[in-house]
Amino acid sequence: MDIRNKANRIRLLNFSTPQMRAFHLSWFAFHICFFGWFGIAPLMAVVREDLSLTQTQIGNTIIASVAITVVVRLLIGVLCDRIGPRKTYTGLLMLGSIPVMGIGLANSFETFLLARLAIGAIGASFVITQYHTTMMFAPNVVGTANATSAGWGNLGGGTTQIVMPLIFAGMLMLGVNEALGWRLAMVVPGVVLFFTGIAYWLFTQDAPDGNFSELRARGELPPATGEHGAAQSFLAAAKDIRVWALFVVYGLCFGVELTINNIAAIYFFDKFDLTLATAGLIAGLFGLMNIFARTLGGVFSDLFAKQGGLKGRVRWLFIALLCEGIALVTFSQMHVLSLAIGIMLVFSLFVQMAEGATFGVVPFINKKALGAVAGIVGAGGNVGAVSAAFLFRSESLSYQQGLFYLGLTVLVLASCVLVVRFSDATEAEEASAYRDAVGKDPGAGALSLR
Repeated sequence: MDIRNKANRIRLLNFSTPQMRAFHLSWFAFHICFFGWFGIAPLMAVVREDLSLTQTQIGNTIIASVAITVVVRLLIGVLCDRIGPRKTYTGLLMLGSIPVMGIGLANSFETFLLARLAIGAIGASFVITQYHTTMMFAPNVVGTANATSAGWGNLGGGTTQIVMPLIFAGMLMLGVNEALGWRLAMVVPGVVLFFTGIAYWLFTQDAPDGNFSELRARGELPPATGEHGAAQSFLAAAKDIRVWALFVVYGLCFGVELTINNIAAIYFFDKFDLTLATAGLIAGLFGLMNIFARTLGGVFSDLFAKQGGLKGRVRWLFIALLCEGIALVTFSQMHVLSLAIGIMLVFSLFVQMAEGATFGVVPFINKKALGAVAGIVGAGGNVGAVSAAFLFRSESLSYQQGLFYLGLTVLVLASCVLVVRFSDATEAEEASAYRDAVGKDPGAGALSLR
């Protein structure tokens, strides 16, 4: 689709334009979704005792928390194409708040599993975030915009590891026991999700020139029927082998990050005999790297594009994935706490840069089916997480062994990036669009505070 008046610069302290309001609210909404999605993860040591869960059962709840997101991400991308990101995000946030608050009613493995399954739907928020920033930013900064909004959203994975144990401790200080404390703690992210949905409805719009309904009424956007309908959009994306290559690639980076978010706290808690709060703090460092790491992936994607076009973006993605795999294998072999933390941070840097690099490529695969492409690739992240979760549900396989095998898988499947290629005509068209975006503002292309 041809969206006009996209921003060619990211002005971080500017909240007056629709582009920057969408940027800030999309990353914040995704951040809060992450907070609700993984809010229970740093409290699993307590939940394990309260509900008498085995390692296999914990593994099953981890799978449930990311499995449902596969389906929802596929649907949500098409929904963005049809009704726009504003309505889609608002609905997801407000509906998603219900199971987040409701998980506290779980009193058995089965009800806890169902609650985590329902909560997993809010993980589809990632697709809307990437869709919305792609609608708002020009080719010279779209990689940086996508990576930064997603990275600051993923930061919620670190925030929850640090904040949820503190909220839990606060509940205990009020005099409640641990069994009630974790249940009350989960009400907090649920309430924040609900009010974030209201803010998204009030302060954003679908595109720089208005909402999709307004653009269609003015004839500036084709109607969501026929060749532009949901079914055709999805089929166009599904027929492209590059989409499925990126589906696998995103599973190797975002899927791995989701897995680490789910197991990091309990891994450090058990392996290094730490307190729950300390283990959560260390695990939180992994997610906190998102404050800059995923942005770097997008920045490098835009820089590689400046010199090498779309081929440059793909080349950078391959490099980031290889470095991620090497770092993960190394992390799995660490037995000293300080070394484990250091290597974990290096691994976190590359896994998140690979995510940013992936969605530095996605906007250029098929612009007429952007939502469908983003949805399929985004779903790949959760398929990767589900697949990886099977390594950590078996009683016969230690978490350390699972991490080692996961690292080897990343190294082998990184070759899927080589499938992603573009025609000479597409390369020339995007190179021209890049030059045009920069030409409007010679200083464009970088994050700025004004």
